[in-house]
Amino acid sequence: MQTVEDIANEIVAREGGFVNDPDDPGGATNHGVTIHTMRRLGLDLDRDGEVTTRDVQLLTRAQATRIFVDHYYRRPRIDQLPAPVQPSVFDMYVNAGANAVRILQRLLCDMRIEVAVEGVIGPQTRAAAAQGMQAAPDHFVDAYGIARRNYYYALADARPRSRKYARRRDGGKGGWIKRAEAFISERYHLTEAQHRERTAQWD
Repeated sequence: MQTVEDIANEIVAREGGFVNDPDDPGGATNHGVTIHTMRRLGLDLDRDGEVTTRDVQLLTRAQATRIFVDHYYRRPRIDQLPAPVQPSVFDMYVNAGANAVRILQRLLCDMRIEVAVEGVIGPQTRAAAAQGMQAAPDHFVDAYGIARRNYYYALADARPRSRKYARRRDGGKGGWIKRAEAFISERYHLTEAQHRERTAQWD
């Protein structure tokens, strides 16, 4: 069975190294950790009195893993969700913050399980998630992954500069879509033709 550290290491590997894409609202990022996160945590690695792009570049994989476990898994209480859905929610939280929880809460509402959609895992969300897992044990994780995928497509619909993260230049699936589908059973993956049809309006 995977530990949370195993999952965090996979996220770090998936995120890759240092990037500073002007189209990414997260700004300078290394191993998936943004400069905004480092400033919030006060990670002045070069000890010059401020957190800059240089500090982001100095961040190690081990430090990124620890940040994810402490601040993107335990702090938002993802460890209190049903175990099967934790890896996908954890991965999404690294990528999208509290929106990862809102996606879960909206899914539960779609299942007619009452829960507030506010992006926080509290007693109500814990109980609702347990109920959702019990109601659809063979489909709940896939349903969450599909909801993630839909979130990415909708985000790209609304933000043209982000479309490159959902669709490659050759029209194939971009990193966002592949990331969501990594947590979805293969039978629910979109075919390339379906993906191209879904993104055709972007042309």
